[in-house]
Amino acid sequence: MMIKPGEKNLITDVDGISVGNAHDDTAWSGVTAIVPDVPAVAGVDVRGGGPGTRETEVLRPDCLVDRVDSIVLSGGSVFGLEAASGAVAELAAQGKGFEVRGFNVPIVPSAILFDLVNGGDKSWGEFPPYRDLGRKAVQNISRDFSLGNQGAGFGAMAGLIKGGLGSCSAISEDGVQVGALIAVNPVGSTLVPDTNCFWAWEFEQDEEFGGAGAPVLGGNLSLEAIESGRLGENTTLGVVATNVSLTKSQAQRVAMMAQDGYARAIRPVHTPLDGDTIFALSTEKRKLDQPEPLAVARIGAIAADCVARAVARAVYHADSLGSLPSYRSLFEKKL
Repeated sequence: MMIKPGEKNLITDVDGISVGNAHDDTAWSGVTAIVPDVPAVAGVDVRGGGPGTRETEVLRPDCLVDRVDSIVLSGGSVFGLEAASGAVAELAAQGKGFEVRGFNVPIVPSAILFDLVNGGDKSWGEFPPYRDLGRKAVQNISRDFSLGNQGAGFGAMAGLIKGGLGSCSAISEDGVQVGALIAVNPVGSTLVPDTNCFWAWEFEQDEEFGGAGAPVLGGNLSLEAIESGRLGENTTLGVVATNVSLTKSQAQRVAMMAQDGYARAIRPVHTPLDGDTIFALSTEKRKLDQPEPLAVARIGAIAADCVARAVARAVYHADSLGSLPSYRSLFEKKL
């Protein structure tokens, strides 16, 4: 069955998903909010050895809460966890969240990446900008958004070159919709050594990340996987979404499968120095129309491919920032 990118080739090709971004031009950092039209079933999988998260425990299948009002991804390391507070405040002001005796209580799991030493001015005193950025990201939600130096990917690095925010989608002929949004800031590299080719090259659709194609190697691939001098300044964060109805445990399985997309696009990945995390959302617009294990496996497999593509798109669309070189600035003559 034919599966191809959606109209926008963004996670918002999944019915019921919007995305908002906000950033601080001085601090070189930002926030991304993924907001479903109505609360969405969610799961999460954390693989990196240095995660920074908030409210991920509520997504365990044995916990009471089964739907979320938003997922927030942020730069700023531990300071960025405040972004979720701003998102919660804004969503509550909009009347979203479950009602408890007159109070609206939005559920907003979040995760952060490290971009504190990327060259931006982090001398913000006792009030880091992330709470305000979280509120603004929710206010900015749209079906359309730009890639690269945006939101949580604004100040990100991918190994030794500029990282960023990437997204893509995959839509099947029978109406199954899957999308991914990734903030790319890993220890590892997204490029095959000594080439301009992405590790994710074989998943590329319609030259969506430059069309460099397959690498041509002059000899054996080096077995040395880490060339970065940025150890401890990392983490890749993501959200995958589908219109197919999933339970919390099924969403968790999709998130686990989607992590394979990181492994296809980044080398190495899930290191002790990364906090690699993927959330999975179901907007429940379409019922499962196959036996449950097969349907979940299919969605997870498509999600993993989308994650790999979104990682490469993040790096391809990023712009140089200060001394951080972009992919296109390094390889544009070869494209």
